[in-house]
Amino acid sequence: MGHKEDLLDGAKRCLLEKGYGRTTARDIVAASGTNLASIGYHYGSKDALLQQAFLALTEEWGDQAGAAGAEGAEALPADPYERFHAVWEQVIAAAGASRPVWKLQTEVVTRIDDDEKLRKAIKEPQREGRLGMAQGFLGIDPERDPEKARVAGLLCQALATGVMIQWMVDPDTAPSADDLTEGLKVLMGEQN
Repeated sequence: MGHKEDLLDGAKRCLLEKGYGRTTARDIVAASGTNLASIGYHYGSKDALLQQAFLALTEEWGDQAGAAGAEGAEALPADPYERFHAVWEQVIAAAGASRPVWKLQTEVVTRIDDDEKLRKAIKEPQREGRLGMAQGFLGIDPERDPEKARVAGLLCQALATGVMIQWMVDPDTAPSADDLTEGLKVLMGEQN
């Protein structure tokens, strides 16, 4: 790996260990084995590097927890409820391992009112993530049905955030894939 990749890898480790606000340029340099000048040369600033590292971590979470990271979208059931259940089993199974990423995401959300560059940096990836969730969680192709994918992605993203926060706060009462699937059926009027 070159310095650019080393810096990104070091920044990701620092974000997971220290958080967004407590990670310094010196921390990143120590974690990456590079030098301070490399941050400016490759990323322009520490903040730009941290934004890239944060986006990389959230994308990695999506790949690992969603359909793409486990069996692959093609191997998931065609039935929407069964697919929904299978994907949520994967997401929930990864809840413990993904806790640092969700803790980081929670911190980043609390910073966006005071950091317009950070807000701008995460807006488009968030939109793309929604479409990926619609495809992975529900099998909706954003190319064929962009509006359906958009609204389904909004729902999936809201569910993922809520479910992960519940798992962070109280894993003993957090929803299971069965709970979520049965809740969806109740909402759809398909359960007594």
